[in-house]
Amino acid sequence: MMSRRTFKKTFNTRKPSAQSKRYSLNQNVQFARITRSFQQLGSAIGRLSPSWQACLPLTAIILMVGGYAAVAQDAPPSTEEQLASLKVGIDTMWVMIAGMLVFFMNAGFCMLETGFCRQKNAVNVLSKNLIVFALSTIAFWAIGFGLMFGDGNPFIGTTGFFLSGADNSPATGDAYQGVFGSLNWTGVPLLAKFFFQLVFAGTAATIVSGAVAERIKFVDFLIFSLLLVGVAYPITGHWIWGGGWLANLFKDADGNTVAGFWDFAGSTVVHSVGGWAALMGAWFLGPRLSKYQDGQVTALPGHNMSIATLGCLILWLGWFGFNPGSTMAADPNAIAHIAVTTNTAAAFGGLAATITAWLYLGKPDLSMIINGILAGLVAVTAPCAWINIPSSAIIGIVAGILVVFAVTFFDRVRIDDPVGATSVHLVCGVWGTLSVGLFSLGPNVPLHGETPLYTAGPAAGLFFNGGLTQVIPQLIGIVSVGVITVVLSSIFWLALKYTLGIRVAPEEEMQGLDIGEHGMEAYSGFVKEAGPTGVMSSSGVGLAGSASDMARSS
Repeated sequence: MMSRRTFKKTFNTRKPSAQSKRYSLNQNVQFARITRSFQQLGSAIGRLSPSWQACLPLTAIILMVGGYAAVAQDAPPSTEEQLASLKVGIDTMWVMIAGMLVFFMNAGFCMLETGFCRQKNAVNVLSKNLIVFALSTIAFWAIGFGLMFGDGNPFIGTTGFFLSGADNSPATGDAYQGVFGSLNWTGVPLLAKFFFQLVFAGTAATIVSGAVAERIKFVDFLIFSLLLVGVAYPITGHWIWGGGWLANLFKDADGNTVAGFWDFAGSTVVHSVGGWAALMGAWFLGPRLSKYQDGQVTALPGHNMSIATLGCLILWLGWFGFNPGSTMAADPNAIAHIAVTTNTAAAFGGLAATITAWLYLGKPDLSMIINGILAGLVAVTAPCAWINIPSSAIIGIVAGILVVFAVTFFDRVRIDDPVGATSVHLVCGVWGTLSVGLFSLGPNVPLHGETPLYTAGPAAGLFFNGGLTQVIPQLIGIVSVGVITVVLSSIFWLALKYTLGIRVAPEEEMQGLDIGEHGMEAYSGFVKEAGPTGVMSSSGVGLAGSASDMARSS
């Protein structure tokens, strides 16, 4: 007889539900299907030949090893690798942004030169400034970059034309393997190096445009720009930035460089070269018609000082890419320091030119204020990374004073430069280059706290107890670059003069190059200029010359 406890336990036992039964049935069905699938697979394998059967284990091993390799490849990089990659990315971004700022300076040159020239030549000036960068791109890509930075000898580069040749950028120092060894100090990709140097080359050609404005044939300017950017500019650039003979001017008995020529961002490499070429162009072209009459200088005022002022501001902005960008690395201390020295020189240059023009010419001439600012910028371009802020102010003051007297000097010797390019870029470029030997602090000299301003660069300047150690290399570089640029530019200009002719016909010059060279006007429907001096019959624009023009004509 069943006890109560046993009965109760039996009674309370839970019976399986219908859902549990269906789940169990489904599991049985799935198991049967899987078993049947394996049986079919086994039968299929059994029907294979012994050779194919032997391949199956090997296939399984390959799949396992491949999967393991894929997992290994997906392993995260080390912290050091991530930091190195991040630095390359940041440096590249900075170099490209700085290069774009320098490229934007072309707009500044367009506005500045157009405003300083007469209305009837505005289209011509704009066209030259626009097309010159396109030509510079082609010439510098084809041969200029190779001549300037390609490995070769102390005088020219002989490799890297059309950006060809080995290159493992962004590797630096001894890790770099390629044909552009002179640029192995910057850890950015090759195309970033090329783009940044390209916009500098375009600037050199643009400088020439202003000095030869209002009377040069358009086609001759195009050809000269190709020759300047493709040949002359890269050769002297190789001497200085390409590891050439000027960069390694004095060596010790072991062959180590003990003193060389230094130019941080291009007072000589870019501005003086452009200035020398502009000077020779203005000389071979001769002055504009009616510029000099009866031994007197006649004012030929620019037609739009508003856009000239805008051009100056654009150039001032672009210089914050020109100078700080030449670090070619996102070094916060260096970038900030260079930006401040650059701006300081521009400010003091503009102020010094204003005061000088006021005292010397009788009025605070706007054109002199503009050129004073640009003079300070050009002058500080060479030493900006190696000087303190008070020195940059002194450099700017001297440049601002120099540019005023240089403009009037070139007029007196009958070098007709409508925009003052030779005064700004040549004269102040030479001054800025010399100032490296006067104001450089010297390597490993602390400026703020214990951190030195720079560890590799020019020796201490004359005014910082360095004697003539750095002055002499700077003087040698100034003269050497000037001589070769004058020679090459003269060859180019004379070849063009005696083949194509470099100057437009007098009738075309009187009418204006907009109509004669381009068949169009910048200001269609506006009042036209009445005579060779650009004086208008019924418009206030151009009725009077600038204070500098009036002083020069008296």
